[in-house]
Amino acid sequence: MAKKLVIASGKGGVGKTTIAVGLAKALTAAGQRVLVLDFDNLRSVDLMLGAAQEVLFDWGDVVLGRCAAQDAVRSAQGVAFLACPPVYDGIQTHDIKALVRQLEGDYDYLLFDAPAGVGTGLMLACAAAQRMLVVATPDAVSVRAACRTAQEAERFGVSNSRLIINRAVKRDMRRKRLLNIDDVIDKTAVQLIAIIPEDRRLRTAGAQGGVFLPQQRSCAAFRNLAQRVQGKNVPLTFM
Repeated sequence: MAKKLVIASGKGGVGKTTIAVGLAKALTAAGQRVLVLDFDNLRSVDLMLGAAQEVLFDWGDVVLGRCAAQDAVRSAQGVAFLACPPVYDGIQTHDIKALVRQLEGDYDYLLFDAPAGVGTGLMLACAAAQRMLVVATPDAVSVRAACRTAQEAERFGVSNSRLIINRAVKRDMRRKRLLNIDDVIDKTAVQLIAIIPEDRRLRTAGAQGGVFLPQQRSCAAFRNLAQRVQGKNVPLTFM
């Protein structure tokens, strides 16, 4: 059965969906079957994959019996995904668990891209998850939000959290313009699994629905993250 990870941040704008898509690409490149489920009803995954026009149904349609799961799943840039419905009205955690039971036999990994905040969207994204990857940028506001998100996830039944520090700039950390790695770990109280360096080309690719290029600095970090998610012993480096 698929391993199920929720990717969350608490605060918007920290690159959570970029992490979800980047991890999905890295896992897929490693031969894993991956499905990304978008739980943000503002919908970003399809845009980041350049596939907004491909979406006919969302997972809400599957839950409400309007279509079969295979009719709602779309694929772009090698990544399979399910779009989020515009509203969560009437959808309960047991609906999400039933949806995941339909899907998990066909995939090795299900990645749940949670919305910002700690409300209904996070609760639904956590409903069938086994682990959380909580994303924070190295600043006080994002770190506080990540800490709260990990606490809320535990309340929703997901206690196995790992921290991803995104958009890290070594020079700014060294000069104390940003929190350093130890500060982020201490303030979130979550074990570190990855550091993704600031990468302007990655942000541009995501904003334009473009392809993540292998030569981008961040891609090596995504490959290492994917290996650690798979349980491999890979040194945690910060380039």
